Amino acid sequence: MTQIIVISPKDASLACVPNDAHLLFADHVGRFYARQYGFPPMAGRLLGHLFVCDPPQQSIDELGEALLASRSAITGAVKLLENYGIARRTRTAGERMDRVSLNPGNQQPQNFDAALHQEHATLFREGLALLADAPPERRAPLEEMVALAEFLAERLPRLVDEWQAHRDELRTSGRLPTPGDQPPQSPGPTGPDPTPRKRRPS
Repeated sequence: MTQIIVISPKDASLACVPNDAHLLFADHVGRFYARQYGFPPMAGRLLGHLFVCDPPQQSIDELGEALLASRSAITGAVKLLENYGIARRTRTAGERMDRVSLNPGNQQPQNFDAALHQEHATLFREGLALLADAPPERRAPLEEMVALAEFLAERLPRLVDEWQAHRDELRTSGRLPTPGDQPPQSPGPTGPDPTPRKRRPS
């Protein structure tokens, strides 16, 4: 069913102002992603904010106001998250500005692609070929990487199947919400960068 949402300017300005707990959560996410994955702090903070902001679709200006950041800093962070497939820019019919939100189509487990790990195994075997005459201890690191890659390529598809079955069970029981309908939106002209998408951290 088509859903039309009307937000007055007054309501919109109040809705996008985060409280201290929201900002603290965004900072925690920013530090985690910077430490674990090398994200720029602003990209991680933006990701954290998008998880909890209300409404879930925010303009660049609203994000900048909420996170006390410049428009250029927010735009750069949005572009990085788009390249990882984590966020997207959309435009509601009748609006002239893009709105940023989490990408609902990219909530599947990442780096669980068996083909990726099989490719790793092939790559490491190429290195092993260069060490054909080397002693076992010299070959050991690559041998272990091949074994790990092949193990993951074999096991991860089963794990993804188990997760999806578990997720469906949680949704059926009501313990996990099912993603609802979104307001009608269309990609904005300044949408995802055409460069190849990076693999996002799992």
